[in-house]
Amino acid sequence: MSYLAYESFKKKFSRDYFSTFFIIKGFFIAFCLSFFIYLAYFDLHVKALDTILAIVGFYLLLTCKKESLPWVGFFIGILWFYWISFSFRYYDLAYLIPLVIIGVGSIYSLSFWIIGIVGKLPEIRAVLMFAFVFFKPFGFNWFKPELIFINSYFSTNIYFYGLFLSVLILIIRLKKWWKLAGVMLLISLMFFNKPTYMHLPKLDIAIPITNLDQNKKWKQEYQNEIVENNFSLIKEAIKTKKDLIILHESAFPLYLNLNIEILNRLKKLSYDITIVTGALRKTNHQIFNSSYIFQNGEFKIADKVVLVPFGETIPLPKWASELVNNIFFNGASDYKHADNVFDFNIENYSFRSAICYESTTDKLYENNPKFMIAISNNSWFTPSIEPILQNLLLRLYAKKHKTIIYHSANDGISGVITPY
Repeated sequence: MSYLAYESFKKKFSRDYFSTFFIIKGFFIAFCLSFFIYLAYFDLHVKALDTILAIVGFYLLLTCKKESLPWVGFFIGILWFYWISFSFRYYDLAYLIPLVIIGVGSIYSLSFWIIGIVGKLPEIRAVLMFAFVFFKPFGFNWFKPELIFINSYFSTNIYFYGLFLSVLILIIRLKKWWKLAGVMLLISLMFFNKPTYMHLPKLDIAIPITNLDQNKKWKQEYQNEIVENNFSLIKEAIKTKKDLIILHESAFPLYLNLNIEILNRLKKLSYDITIVTGALRKTNHQIFNSSYIFQNGEFKIADKVVLVPFGETIPLPKWASELVNNIFFNGASDYKHADNVFDFNIENYSFRSAICYESTTDKLYENNPKFMIAISNNSWFTPSIEPILQNLLLRLYAKKHKTIIYHSANDGISGVITPY
């Protein structure tokens, strides 16, 4: 009897959730909510299209049957984050790439399945989608629903996002011609997106474009070449009378605090130019991912505060973390992190230091810094959409906190990101 009941449940579950219709609809909704990334990837800026797709995507998300929602989450997970798996190439674990892609999709599939089960009414579903702003599976926070508006006519403010969902609920619930009033209200929201203008610091800043292959970066035979290339970039910046040069994350692929010769060379050059560069720091058998700031013959170190989940730290209980490190990462230990953010001054301008992933977390924007120097190494994940997604997120945080960000990225998008 129990066997028959199980078979009946299995058939019903398969029929309900694995219907071609629900899979296709789930993919279409995910496509609408993801396409803005791919438009940006190909440097296509079509505000009207981004706006229409955002409206259609969220409307269908609030009104579709619950059976489609796990597929929405699954395809969003893949379309936004398939690139996470690419870093496994550098640990001789390339065979895990398909499994990691499916695993990431499954995490978001489960999340959206819960939304479908709990959010039977569009109103509840809207509240849960708003709560997604604060959802961080394993500490990873790159799925930001409000980011979908970044290149549209709508504002990326989270309160606006809540208002946007509320107006969609009105359109869903209002009858006949009253729906038109809801549509007019939705159109009026486009006028809330007003830019914030800020003055750039009066500094001449060099942000070199680098595309260093990750396969070479940490190999001993390439270390001297990489180091000397960094010094060439610094000397060129001095020659062109720059005030500051920003080199990318781990630009010096070594424990810089232990290399006295390179430290002395950098300190000497810092009389002519301020140097910000990424490198590792090792002390008492603990390893930190750090930014080094050289000025007037001295230097300061800003250690990373927020580590990359499953990249620099395993966000699991200690026994599980050690097991994962032993199985997949040859027994390597997690990186250590600083407890507090680090600010430093360059010619009376205060800058917040940030390294890669942490530059897209709220922790690094405590007290809304006016200026930030962020350094990254995107070559772990290229070729992919990861650099463009990071750039979109940096724009989101720049707008949110009214911060001007100077971003130096290896194999990524370097430049100045403003709140407007």
